Amino acid sequence: MFESISRVLLITDMDGTFLPASKKPGQKSLDAIAGFQKKGGLFSIATGRALQAASQYFGAFKVNCPIIMCNGGMVYDMNNKRQISDVYVPAFTKDIVRQILADNPDVGCEVLTLDNVYVPQMNDVEAQHNVICKVDPVLCDLDDIPDNWYKVLFAYEPERMQRLISYVESKNWQGIDFVRSAKEYYEILPQNITKGAGLDAMRKVCGMQDFTVVAVGDYNNDIEMLKTADIGICPSNAVKDVKDICDIVLDVSCEENAIAAVIDYIYSQLG
Repeated sequence: MFESISRVLLITDMDGTFLPASKKPGQKSLDAIAGFQKKGGLFSIATGRALQAASQYFGAFKVNCPIIMCNGGMVYDMNNKRQISDVYVPAFTKDIVRQILADNPDVGCEVLTLDNVYVPQMNDVEAQHNVICKVDPVLCDLDDIPDNWYKVLFAYEPERMQRLISYVESKNWQGIDFVRSAKEYYEILPQNITKGAGLDAMRKVCGMQDFTVVAVGDYNNDIEMLKTADIGICPSNAVKDVKDICDIVLDVSCEENAIAAVIDYIYSQLG
């Protein structure tokens, strides 16, 4: 499986996997990534973030192949600054969001498009999310958001999130998928679109079907990517559902340079 480092792709989730709570990647992991790429390995990220929220980190490290954004809705070529795969939520999603926000006026909400993050309903959790992601959102009415939505994110206090999830489940909406991406975030994605689907699209478009893919993640929205990869790995801080499906559970967390540990594992397999 690990015949040549030049045919190995390491792809990692960002928050809670590559990025610790400080949102500053550890120097040990940064050095390991640079060394991995210098030896010929490919390094990429798969994140739920919008492009502008992820781009802030590319001064600290480089990716040398396309990246997966919006939890699989977009595969983006950083070198040529263009999307190479796009899937949007259907147009009727707007009516569903309208109903959710009307019935849950204390829930924060953001809509991701290629160029902006739009916020039709703000709360403290959503405001903090904007600060963490270092984005300057467009505050506007739902009807003023342009078409081609990659995803919708709802932000709510973790201890109250189950109330929102139960509300959504009671509606039995069809044609879209709902996924919890963190204890305080709940998302609408295009049906059957996950980071795993994004990885499949990336391998096909980039001609990497015969590459060995090592994927790393920590939360439920990473599960399909971890299953799709040849090797799925999680840090020790991953949730139980993720640990249960991974090939390898590390004994170090995102706070302890988990990505450096993954790269050490890859080297050990190459001999």
